[in-house]
Amino acid sequence: MFSAFEWMMAMRYLRARRQEGFISVIAWFSLLGIALGVATLIIVMSVMNGFREELLNRILGINGHLSIYGQSEKLTDFDAFADKIRVLDGVTVVTPIIEGQVMASSKNGASGAIIRGFRPDDLRSRAIIADNIQGGTLDNFDKDSVVLGARLARKLAVGIGQDVTLISPKGNITAFGTIPRMRKYKVAATFDMGMYEYDSGFVFIDLSAA
Repeated sequence: MFSAFEWMMAMRYLRARRQEGFISVIAWFSLLGIALGVATLIIVMSVMNGFREELLNRILGINGHLSIYGQSEKLTDFDAFADKIRVLDGVTVVTPIIEGQVMASSKNGASGAIIRGFRPDDLRSRAIIADNIQGGTLDNFDKDSVVLGARLARKLAVGIGQDVTLISPKGNITAFGTIPRMRKYKVAATFDMGMYEYDSGFVFIDLSAA
């Protein structure tokens, strides 16, 4: 790793003669100080790079690199549109989803949440979710069940197989005003991605049910 000349120069100034003993002590302290400084810099950069990669993997793993929305509130014939995107260069996965806000409640509490509708096969193939299931199984995920973040499940005090009521603010318009729509779902599984925002506020539901 080092040439003979480099070793010779290093030992020339680190190994002192008898009358230069104090100078040698200063050189060794300087060497140790530089080594500790460089080691600290390398460690900090490694930690920050690892944190950045982990953060991006989790954010992009759940949100994707690109989101496409309709010009109005609805994007009709989205499957045909998704097929056109899949054949583009550089595109690896295209997943149709529906996103909205709901109130999730149980007999033990209530909390606002972001709901995302996935087809069961699409949700099972999403590694960031499938690899971080904490309780239950995605095999039980269907149109009558939901997958909750672990922190949200603890907030609502619900477990696998128990009921959660989802209340949509986009209700039915009647003669007496707008009535919120609500429906009960079974908890099929809980996930823990290691990010508070997702674990405490996300609900995954079947695409057709959403």
